[in-house]
Formats: sequence, C-alpha cells, structure tokens
Amino acid sequence: MTVQTFIPSAVKAASENTVTQPTHTTDVSIKKLYIETQGCQMNEYDSHRMADLLGDSHGYVLTDNPNDADILLMNTCSIREKAQEKVFSGLGRWRKLKEQNPDLVIGVGGCVASQEGDNIQKRAPYVDMVFGPQTLHRLPQMLDQHQAQVEKPKKEKIKLVDISFPDIEKFDFLPEPRVEGFKAFVSIMEGCSKYCSFCVVPYTRGEEVSRPLDDVLAEIAGLAEKGVREISLLGQNVNGYRGETFEGEICTFPELLRLVAEIPGIGRLRYTTSHPLEFSDDLIQCYRDLPQMVSHLHLPVQSGSNDVLQAMKRNHTIDVYIDKIAKLRKVRPDMHLSSDFIIGFPGETDEHFAETLQFIKDLDFDHSYSFVYSKRPGTPASDLPDSTPEQVKKDRLAQVQQVIKQSSIDKTDAMLGKIERVLIEKVSDKDPNVLVGTADNTRLVTFIGDATWVGRFAEIEITEIKTLNLVYGELLNLEPDVA
Repeated sequence: MTVQTFIPSAVKAASENTVTQPTHTTDVSIKKLYIETQGCQMNEYDSHRMADLLGDSHGYVLTDNPNDADILLMNTCSIREKAQEKVFSGLGRWRKLKEQNPDLVIGVGGCVASQEGDNIQKRAPYVDMVFGPQTLHRLPQMLDQHQAQVEKPKKEKIKLVDISFPDIEKFDFLPEPRVEGFKAFVSIMEGCSKYCSFCVVPYTRGEEVSRPLDDVLAEIAGLAEKGVREISLLGQNVNGYRGETFEGEICTFPELLRLVAEIPGIGRLRYTTSHPLEFSDDLIQCYRDLPQMVSHLHLPVQSGSNDVLQAMKRNHTIDVYIDKIAKLRKVRPDMHLSSDFIIGFPGETDEHFAETLQFIKDLDFDHSYSFVYSKRPGTPASDLPDSTPEQVKKDRLAQVQQVIKQSSIDKTDAMLGKIERVLIEKVSDKDPNVLVGTADNTRLVTFIGDATWVGRFAEIEITEIKTLNLVYGELLNLEPDVA
C-alpha cells in the first residue's frame, strides 16, 4: 500500500527541482491541517478536496509536519492485504501526538474507514471522526460537532461516524477546486458495479454513480480559465461514465471526451482507471479524432490467463483485450500501454502464469502496477482455496516486473531522436535556463528555454536519455498559448 503525505504544492514542488520554495510561518494563530494519503489517484483527489473544504470553512492551511498540525487526517486505502493493520499502526504514532496535545483532532477517511466504521474508534478511541469517501463533504459539520462536544462535554460522547453512500451528493457541497500548476484531476464518477471477485471497491465506495454532465464541464472550464492545460478524468470505472445531461439524456464517456476537448485551454486529456468491458469502438475513435488525447493508456487486465480471468469474474477474455488494443494501435501506432496485474491469484498454476508472462511480452507494456494477490475480507475470492507457496508468488512477480521494466527502458531509449509534445510545467531550481515538462508517455523532459514559456506546449526533439523516466531535448516549436 502506497503512503503519500499530502503536502502544500509549494513544498511538493521544491522536492521536484523547481524554483518554488516552501513557505513556513511561525504565526501560532494559523490553524494547520496535515493529510496522509494512501493508495490511488481517487484518494489524492479526495485529499485535495478535504483541504479545500477545511480551508474554506475553517481557515485551515496545509502543513507537511504532523507535529505542527491542529488536525490530522488519514485518507486510507483498503486495496492491499492487512490495510487495516497498517492504518492502526499509523494511528498508534498519532496517538502519541494527541497525548502531548489533547486538543489535536484526528480523523480517518477513505476505504478502510468505510469498511471498519465505528470499529476504528473502538480500537482507537482517540480518533475523533470517521468518514467514508462519499461523505468527506460533511467534514466541516463533523468538525463543528466535535468542537461543540469539547466545549460542552456531555455525559456520553457522540460517535462521529458517517460512512453512508449518499450517491453523488458530495460534489454539490465541495468548494471550487484550487489550482496547483497546469494539471488537474477531475472526478467524474464514484463507485464500481463490476464486482470482480478480488476487489473491495464496490463495498467501500458503493455502486457506480456518474456526475451530471454540466457539473463536470463547468468544473473543467473553470480550471481551464485558471491556467490548467491537462485534465485527468478519474473514476473507479471511468470509461463507464454515463452522466445525465440538462435535458435528461445520458452522455457516454466518449461523448464526454469530445465535449471536454472543445473547452478552450485544454490541450491534453488523460483518464484512469478504465475497464476493458467499457473500452468501446467509440472510445477508440476518440484517439483517432482528438489530438488532445495522449498516446498513453492505462487499461487494467489483471491476468493473461482466461482461466484466471474467469475466476476473477472479469467477464472478458484475453482475445477481447488483445483485439481492443490492436484497434487502438491502428489509429495510434505510438500508443504506450500500462496495466494492472495480480500475480498468484488463488488457483493460478505454472501454466496460467506462463500465459500471463507471454501475454505481457506480446503486448509490450510500458508500465504496470503489479502485486501478489492480497486477500480482502468480504470479497468472494477470499474464500477460494490457495495452495501456491508465497515464495513462488514472489518469484513470479519478480519475473513480471523485470520484463515490464526492460520494456519501459527500451521505450525510453527509443525516444532518442524522436519529437515529443511536452507540457512545460516548471523551471529547474538547478538552472534557471532549464525548463521541465512531461511528454504524453509521462517521461520528464528537460531543455533550454525561457521561464515565460511555462504552462505552454512545445515540440521537443529528444537528444539524450538520462534515466528511465528522464530525457533531455531541444526545442523545435513552441505552440501558441491554448487559452
């Protein structure tokens, strides 16, 4: 499970070689918020919105130091095994801070909170608030309730736990998103209705619910007006989006992409996470028609064995997946493909794994999120017999990761001499004459340029491969500002 500290953009930028320096204040009257974010990009998005909420409603500012915070929030992820125990381990460290500062407020949100509910407060009674992914918009009210109890303590403390699933309500109460740089995430739907046998998401985030079309377009247009040039659309099953229009009709995901591409200022479009069942021919045609669509796709497959896919209840076959990728690469020959792989799923044999490894080689994946299978309580797969030794699973995973790593290295090396479209994002703090940007395939590109170009797109010829994810280049063409 990935643990990411959610910190102010200034601090994050400084750690990524920009000229921006972190700002620190000694004003003790300023209320400070610390957020630890675990897991996926949906959680990253939610953490940003928590910060927006508490900043607007109560004046909290973010800090990168939990020791300085007045509120500690843990935005949890339950996708991996023993996620709950890792949460309680982290809370144990925070308990010491609360013992030193009884006024410190501790809250737990995200998918583990949704799973565990008031069990979190039973095991960790020093936790003040528990909220789910669908109720984070109620944080200001929960904080007010907590403060009221502190000021006027009752005989019995009210448990502040809200892990309900109020559909798409939260987006109606979230403030206008703050802009940090030239990229932004926009959540367009919540939940998942696929019910893969290994996955806990439908139980922690609920069934699929799409945001209304007009709300999504209004948010993106507002971000574009503030200088955002790259949008990443988010959802557990993002290409299954079916948002209601003002006229009461339904807008599909390909239709949404075409509408977003028409918004002035948006020069690049990404999305995650998608499902092969929803990867339609209409979506493939968007890659043919829309230059804003990046030549990079993350399409989770999980296994290269049809037998394993059936046990996972993925409801598609390898042939279907391969056919879709072939169609996609026909309209975008330079497409970079990444995916998710679960290794050692219950019942996976040596033959099944060999099929997966060959599949990975055949499709030439650029990156992957690959893990040994983690049993998640409450999912159908958790009851499946599993006789494969753990070391065998780890050895299989190492083989997968080595094959994909080599493929990634080869693809970076192949960039030499090629022309890449780059979004210029910042100036390097090592050299004010050097600009840093990202290519479609997510590689960082550095080149000599002027600081006034930041926020624009440029065509860069790659002249040197520095590392797996970093290349050098020379400017060929600076595109006009798309605003």
